[in-house]
Amino acid sequence: MKKRLLKLAGLSALILSSTALADSTTDFGIAAPQLNAQTYILMDYNSGAVLASLNPDQRQYPASLTKMMTAYVVGEAIKQGKVHNSDVYTVNENSWAQKFPGSSLMFLDLNKQVTVGELMKGLIIVSGNDAAVALAEHTSGSQASFIDEMNKHAQRFGLQNTHFTTVHGLDDPNQYSSARDMAIIGTHVIRDQPEEYKIYSEKEFQYNVKKPQPNRNGLLWDKTMNVDGMKTGHTDKAGYNLVASATNSNMRLISVVMGVPTYKGREVESKKLLQWGFANFETVKSLPAGKAVQEESVYYGDVNKVQLGSVQDSFITIPKGKAGELKARYELDNKGLEAPLTQGQVVGKVIYQLDGKDIASTPLQTLQAVGEAGIFGRAWDWVVLTVKSLFN
Repeated sequence: MKKRLLKLAGLSALILSSTALADSTTDFGIAAPQLNAQTYILMDYNSGAVLASLNPDQRQYPASLTKMMTAYVVGEAIKQGKVHNSDVYTVNENSWAQKFPGSSLMFLDLNKQVTVGELMKGLIIVSGNDAAVALAEHTSGSQASFIDEMNKHAQRFGLQNTHFTTVHGLDDPNQYSSARDMAIIGTHVIRDQPEEYKIYSEKEFQYNVKKPQPNRNGLLWDKTMNVDGMKTGHTDKAGYNLVASATNSNMRLISVVMGVPTYKGREVESKKLLQWGFANFETVKSLPAGKAVQEESVYYGDVNKVQLGSVQDSFITIPKGKAGELKARYELDNKGLEAPLTQGQVVGKVIYQLDGKDIASTPLQTLQAVGEAGIFGRAWDWVVLTVKSLFN
């Protein structure tokens, strides 16, 4: 494995992908706040850095947090043109509000017609269980087929502790998720479906009732922070859950608290996490997409050099005021790069260090494709490599 130090010119020479820290918590020695929750996590949206957590992979009843994935599946169908917000659905006995007594509802009436756009608001803003069933049936033909899609997306996201058996989140012993997985789902909602994410910030929705129903995410009304989504959930077994996302300058954080004992408590605990994160950390763009960090030799190629870097914008989250102290090195998977190489091919990794400790790593990618050389060029490179090997 080839190792090299990277000479840092401020932040412009750093690379960090959006998933570099998503599977572990880096201890910067900053004490996290004490929370009254069974499990929680605080994640930076851009870098994927986990800033604080407690039992983040513990399986919990998700309750209506499930509806984030329900909305995501519908949102993907809308993006693909399979479903449209103007589509009309006729309420049947499965989606009739009377099928869900004592639970959160959009209040759909039997045999009435409603649009997909209205159902999405009824699902996201007022957490209607009836809306969840209606959307599932309209999108996939049946709840069972829709749940299969939910679980396929969970696998695609790499969720290790999530399995859905309902479209609405009412308790089922075989349905579970974790704080980490819910933060990842939230990240996908914000990144993949910006138009649908706007619905999460709406404070009320009125359908078939005399007065508008409020969004149950009380942090939307908190003027001390800029919370612009996401979703609440509650059942007797789940306790009170909340996924929240907030922005501050160029930073976006996602917090998840699960198993909080009180309705108001989930807002209090979420606010503690978000305020602590914004007060102690900053997220900076370490390298724009396509900016070369290093140039390496290539053997057997139609060119003899290739630039290495990141094919997408990269970010890193660090304690405030520490940007000037970052160090980085890169390691190639093999001693020499050999053609053919595709653009974006991972050929090594960049490792970042702060205060003498590795804090993150990210794949190092080729910024251009490299084709194979002709027969004489390949023969010459074979000779060069053979001679080099005699002295290694």
